[in-house]
Amino acid sequence: MNFEAVKVIYVSEMARTRRTIMQSVVSPVISTVLYFVVFGAAIGSRISEVDGVSYGAFIVPGLIMLSLMTQSLSNASFGIYFPRFTGTIFEVLSSPVSFFEITVAYVGAAATKSIIVGAIILITANFFVPIEIQHPFFMVLFFLLTSVTFALLGFIIGIWAENFEKLQFVPLLIVTPLAFLGGSFYSINMLPEFWQKVTMVNPVVYLISGFRWSFYGQADVGLELSLLATTIFLGGSLAVIHRIFKTGYRLKP
Repeated sequence: MNFEAVKVIYVSEMARTRRTIMQSVVSPVISTVLYFVVFGAAIGSRISEVDGVSYGAFIVPGLIMLSLMTQSLSNASFGIYFPRFTGTIFEVLSSPVSFFEITVAYVGAAATKSIIVGAIILITANFFVPIEIQHPFFMVLFFLLTSVTFALLGFIIGIWAENFEKLQFVPLLIVTPLAFLGGSFYSINMLPEFWQKVTMVNPVVYLISGFRWSFYGQADVGLELSLLATTIFLGGSLAVIHRIFKTGYRLKP
């Protein structure tokens, strides 16, 4: 692997984050904290506990996952779309850098940015509610898997999008609603039986459920199933990216 080339692309993407620190880090953290305060106060006053966990603490894993998914997606999609938009992507493609190394650099930078934001939100949440992490290994595992998986998905969207409108279409109209309906703010068990079954079609349910289990040892879906669903999601994204580079879809003039 050409580590020097990967490093150059990675450092360049991270430098863009430093130049836009308010938009890349501060803004999503403030937005998530506002979600936490508003939902925790408004709904928490009516729902004291969910499965033995205070409502304020219960929504913390869901909020972190929501932030991880949206930030990984947007960072990766814009990261690869902007070079396509300006035409500088052809310089990267013509350099002695493999498609795998390009993917590692862009996806790695996007995942790193979302992990930083997620970690800040986790630390900030401790000032509002007591948080218990019963299974730290699995917490970190889901943290990393979610960041990388949605960064890969964002990478695909950034290549697929022909304009800025399409770049925002999937995150705003598909991923964010799925995250809200995936148990970020409630337990699936609180729904009627029919809607519990319908909700299981939503892949985000498995991510949030597994991540919440790592905190409180309670989940709507079994840990094994959550890990399996996440791995399938990750593998599917890798397969699509491999196909994109193999065919040159929207990368070759």
